[in-house]
Parts: sequence; C-alpha cells; structure tokens
Amino acid sequence: MKKLIIFVLALTMLLCLAACGSKDSSKDITIVLDWVPNTNHTGFYVALEKGYYEELGLNVTIQQPPEDGATALVASGRAEFGIDFQDYLAPAYAKDSPMPVTAVAALIQHNTSGIISMADKGITSPKMMEGHSYATWDLPTEKAIIRSCMECEGGDFDKVELIPSTVTDTLTAIQTNVDSVWIYYAWDGVACDVKGLDTNYFAFADIDPAFDFYTPVIVANNDYLEKHPDSARAFLEATKRGYEDAISNPEEAADILCKHAPELDRDIVVASQMWLADQYIADADSWGVFDADRWNAFFDYLWDNKLIEKEIADNHGFTNDYLPK
Repeated sequence: MKKLIIFVLALTMLLCLAACGSKDSSKDITIVLDWVPNTNHTGFYVALEKGYYEELGLNVTIQQPPEDGATALVASGRAEFGIDFQDYLAPAYAKDSPMPVTAVAALIQHNTSGIISMADKGITSPKMMEGHSYATWDLPTEKAIIRSCMECEGGDFDKVELIPSTVTDTLTAIQTNVDSVWIYYAWDGVACDVKGLDTNYFAFADIDPAFDFYTPVIVANNDYLEKHPDSARAFLEATKRGYEDAISNPEEAADILCKHAPELDRDIVVASQMWLADQYIADADSWGVFDADRWNAFFDYLWDNKLIEKEIADNHGFTNDYLPK
C-alpha cells in the first residue's frame, strides 16, 4: 500500500511538472516604453489594472526603455512589443536589411507635436522662429521638418540659433535662454497650461499634411508575430480596451496611471488625459488603425529630401492585421 501511495504521488508530481513545462511562453509578453510612464501609455496600465490581459491568458510586463531604445530590444527578440515613433523608425527601415519590427497599432491617431515658446517671444508661426533660439536634438529629420515648415512661409531656417540640448523639462527651458522647443502637446503643452504659462504653439501637421505622421506607435517583433499571431491579437485586443476605457473615463484612467507612476504630477496627468480622450482615436474608425496614405506620405517626404539612405516601399513597416476586427 505504501509503495502504491508513493507511486501515485510520484506520478502526480511528474504530471504537474509536465503541465508546468508545457506552459505557452508566447503568453508572457513584455511591452517596452519609449520614455518614462505618461499619458501616451495609459491604456497599457488600465488594461493591466483591470485584468484585461489576464482575462485573455496573457502575463504582461511593462518595462521602461534601455539607453538604445525600445525598438532595438524588440528587434533582438528580448521583448515582444515596444513603443516608438514613425520618424524614428524610418532609418531602421531604410536599409538593405531592415530592422525586423512592424508597427501594429497607433497609440494616437494624429501627430500632436510642434513648437512651443513663451508668448512674449512672438513666435506665432514657423517663420517667426527667425532670430530666435531653438533647442535641437541635432537630428537631420528634426531640422528638416522645421526648415520645411519655415520655408512654407518664406522663412529662413539658417536664421535660427540652434542650441544643442535634450530638453527634459520644457517648462523650465522656455523660461531661460531657450526661445522654442519641439514638444508633444498632450504632455508638455498641457503642462504649460496647467502651470499657467502664457505660451504660443503651432503643430507641424497644420503646416504640411506630410508631417501628420504617426507618433507614437506600438512595434512588434516580426518573428513573434509570425509564430504567435493569436497572442499578438489578444495583446492588442486587451490594450484597445484599456485605451477605450481611458477615452470614456479619463479621470479614472489618470488615477490608474498615477498609481503605477506616483512620481507624476496628478494635475498634469488628469488634464493631459482629458485632452487625449479626443485624440487616441480622433477621426479614425477605431483605436490603433493606420492610414496607409499618411504612413507612406511621410516616408516619401524623407526620401524626396534625401533624409534616408534607401527608399522605403509603400506600406512597409506597418500592418492593421493584428488589430481587433
């Protein structure tokens, strides 16, 4: 009898070990952010907090980026998904061997970036940047976009004083020796309003339709998409629910983000969340979808202006195939 009991226990342990060993690793997903947590990312935290990932059998980890960015980590297979921007993805695609990642969802439907300055500087349009300073990342695409916007109004980019600087605190920067800064309005623009700064702002997308590119986007590892399409679709389905909740109840979503990132200023988070509620989907049919014409138009601009080494084929680098139908 003792031998029988020992045999049964041993068999049970073996079955348990086999079950553990057969766990689907494709359900363990890491999403790498592009920066510190902010309202661009709220949908992930809402989906995590409300158990949407868990409901679909996913074990999701949200990770802050390494120094070389999220996309490099995703391309290497050390993360399944990451956050990047279409303008940053261009060099990764304009190669003989493009980086093996694909944009699978647009977090925000339209480009909300542009130039902000204190109102007393009088920079109400791109041309008015002449004779003023600008904090630059010294990136070719960045400077070309500003140059093009200025030239649309007859301005001269060479008359802008470029100050090499990676601005991490816009509110402080524009009140010192920096007259203008490239920002994403949903965070820095709203923050300036919340803190009562009198500013001017213009958006690149309002100057030239080619600049209505996608910022930010979710990128995925190509090998993962090919081998685990169902898990990829489940991840985007749960994430979509998180962003839809952020749209329908922005203050609750702001509280969830602050719970996971308590270092954030809640007043700014709430105001930003309210502003983004109309921007996540905007005029698209549903959250996450890409418009092929807009995607291609920006890469065409880069190629026409010799800002990338190799022409990017139409529709390369994005797909709507993994989004919920």
